[in-house]
Amino acid sequence: MIGVIDTRGDCAAWTFPADPGVVRTARTVVRRQLAAWGLDALEDVTALLVSELVTNSLRYAHGPIGVRLTHPEEAGSPLLVEVSDPVPDAPRERRAAPDEETGRGLQLVACTSCRWGTRRGRRGKTVWFELALPG
Repeated sequence: MIGVIDTRGDCAAWTFPADPGVVRTARTVVRRQLAAWGLDALEDVTALLVSELVTNSLRYAHGPIGVRLTHPEEAGSPLLVEVSDPVPDAPRERRAAPDEETGRGLQLVACTSCRWGTRRGRRGKTVWFELALPG
């Protein structure tokens, strides 16, 4: 994984090739992991946001794409989701015109998550977001 934060809690991580089929696979493994952790209420939104970020990575990266979930130990701490790729350039949030078919992924992340950001690593970048845990 590129630029991973040291965290405490249960973690699940996957690395995917830069292939269009990985978007569906990433959604599936994220949903399964959240169900295993009893976080069914976060499955849809997390899968949607992971799908957007993996799609962004596919557009620009020609190497592996990492997805990592961290379910925190501390009560009240958010779920941390990270998507990494080998391109060091941070994505830019922009306003898509009404008739454009792309350009809304980071807007979705920004509007839906508690917090989000990017960080550079030795070999690329990580885009991360946090979602409040139910309850």
